[in-house]
Amino acid sequence: MNYLEFEKPLAEIEGKAEELRAMARSNKGMDVDKEAAGLDRKAQSLLGDLYKNLTPWQKCQVARHPDRPHCKDYIDALFTEYTPLAGDRNFADDHAIMGGLARLNDRPVMVIGHEKGHDTQSRIERNFGMARPEGYRKAIRLMNLADRFGVPVVTLIDTPGAYPGKGAEERGQSEAIARSTEQCLRLGVPLVSVVIGEGGSGGAVAFATANRVAMLEHSIYSVISPEGCASILWKDAEKMKEAAEALRLTAQDLHKLGVIDRIIAESVGGAQRDRVSTMRSVGLCIDDILKQLAPMSRKDLVRDRRAKFLNMGQAGLAA
Repeated sequence: MNYLEFEKPLAEIEGKAEELRAMARSNKGMDVDKEAAGLDRKAQSLLGDLYKNLTPWQKCQVARHPDRPHCKDYIDALFTEYTPLAGDRNFADDHAIMGGLARLNDRPVMVIGHEKGHDTQSRIERNFGMARPEGYRKAIRLMNLADRFGVPVVTLIDTPGAYPGKGAEERGQSEAIARSTEQCLRLGVPLVSVVIGEGGSGGAVAFATANRVAMLEHSIYSVISPEGCASILWKDAEKMKEAAEALRLTAQDLHKLGVIDRIIAESVGGAQRDRVSTMRSVGLCIDDILKQLAPMSRKDLVRDRRAKFLNMGQAGLAA
């Protein structure tokens, strides 16, 4: 288990419980069950207290937790007959974006998402989930394919933002993001987006301009990272905690503002502690939304999506 900064007290308790069990394994005559169980109860109680009222900055840390399930994990767990489709038919295949045709509860869908990777090698290969222009152009191609065949689109968002490198800018990064956002708005099929970790800037909006947007309870979605915001406003990246508060990037804040439509509950301790349960909850949410959108015509779906974004923020202003 990788522990976050605010989880250090929990790490000590769980570490002591594991030490006791290790001692019992090496010394067959030692009985530590009672003591270890007591520490387990104390750890579980502390875990609940820690996650009861997370600050926005702590939610940022949880959203970035390396053990959280990523796009590939969700595809493997929720979708069947997944057939990956690669390349933008112009420059290259961007491994930060994965997508293809699949089935969700026997319903054909096009699933597209950001993949961060799970270890050093895969994170480098996936560019830490930061897509280049060819990644967004691949997504546009897949969305267009889904639209032609009347297949709903499901997008899984988990990116700190689009890749800002020189090569990406030379190949038209901002134009590719804008075209991807435009394609989302034009789709005549249901589009459902779920923020499963980080939703950073235009790199996330390019996939999340959907009929319905859901977020995991401890995920984040913002115009810029807290560190980037702090560097711009205060010339000090260390003020990221204040920036996280000001950005209103939590699922709870964004639901109040009308930016997202649903919050998907996570297990106590975050998705990283119970990956199976969390992924199952995401699957149920996507399936439920697709059932609600299924009766709508192509024109109604486009109109619904347009109205959603034109009215965005009105709930928060009224409050």
